[in-house]
Amino acid sequence: SGLRALLLDDEGQPAGSAERPCAVAHPHPGWSEQDPADWIAALEGAMAELADRFPKALARVRGIAVSGQMHGATLLDAGLAPIRPCILWNDTRSHAEAARLDALPGMREISGNIVFPGFTAPKLDWVRHHEPEAFARIAKVLLPAGFLNLYLTGRAVADMSDSAGTSWFDTGRRDWSDALLEAGHMRRDQMPELVEGSAPAGRLRPELAARWGIASGAVVAGGAGDNAAAACGTGALAEGQGFVSLGTSGVLLAARDGYRPEAGKALHTFCHAVPGRWYQMGVMLSATDSLNWLSRITGQGPAELTAALGETLRPPGRVRFLPYLSGERTPHNDAAIRAAFTGLGAETGRDDLVRAVLEGVAFGLRDSAEALRGAGAAPARLLAIE
Repeated sequence: SGLRALLLDDEGQPAGSAERPCAVAHPHPGWSEQDPADWIAALEGAMAELADRFPKALARVRGIAVSGQMHGATLLDAGLAPIRPCILWNDTRSHAEAARLDALPGMREISGNIVFPGFTAPKLDWVRHHEPEAFARIAKVLLPAGFLNLYLTGRAVADMSDSAGTSWFDTGRRDWSDALLEAGHMRRDQMPELVEGSAPAGRLRPELAARWGIASGAVVAGGAGDNAAAACGTGALAEGQGFVSLGTSGVLLAARDGYRPEAGKALHTFCHAVPGRWYQMGVMLSATDSLNWLSRITGQGPAELTAALGETLRPPGRVRFLPYLSGERTPHNDAAIRAAFTGLGAETGRDDLVRAVLEGVAFGLRDSAEALRGAGAAPARLLAIE
């Protein structure tokens, strides 16, 4: 929904920030797209604000890293210009292609994951079938964070954590898989160069450094997918550490010391943003988005809706909400499943619906907790982030 530029001092403490919104297009049911040009405009706007408000702090910047939404397919031509809007992580149009790829021998064994419709490989297979002229022009495929890395450095570079969510990646070996690329009708030369998230991806282009007031030679790191970055920020780096993230989607993440995939449980197993580490997570597609949906149709803000419930915890009510507004990943792996209320009666009121939505999301996260526990990855302690 937007871009945030966070300026940190030498001690890692926030020294300033700026935000810019980004629109999402839904041209057809199940589609979700963004124009990569909007990301660049948002970045330039946020950096201009930082340069205006915090010029001295910005001048001391020596390192930059990008974290971004995972799985998005940003298709670039030979001139490294976008061919079409980016197909985002929550786009489900490629469910048939995902099922085809997932059924191929070795797919889950090499990637460590089910091929979900939101992943990158099935999106490209959809483009191959439905937009063959665009597919024929593809020179590079970048994830959203990788596209910003390209803008910052002039180099097509991606980190391991982001790349592990494409279904073209050998997650255990931390490298592109030629077999998976061939299965998806792609080539290694169409992929970005790989670096660890904590390793240099390049240096800030001189013209950007001059415009933003940053000293020349600032290093741009490999960066991280959004949840890997959150794991680094919360210190979830080793076995037994993890967090629950409440955003548009809901995530329950556990850091792992080794590579132990559990695709059959619809868990995601990805490389961490630091070398020699992996993580597993359960993902539900409509967490806070469920309450946002109820807010839109009632015309009342989320805070207004929940305030009426008070702060006393109560057992689940009779009204139930199945939080599958956009399909579901863990544990169902079903892009077509949809949400529902049950137990409605003539006496049902707004507060009952609000309570049911909150409970439905909580039980959706419980499904992920049970899947992680079954994989031997249940964290001893969880932080809640948003």
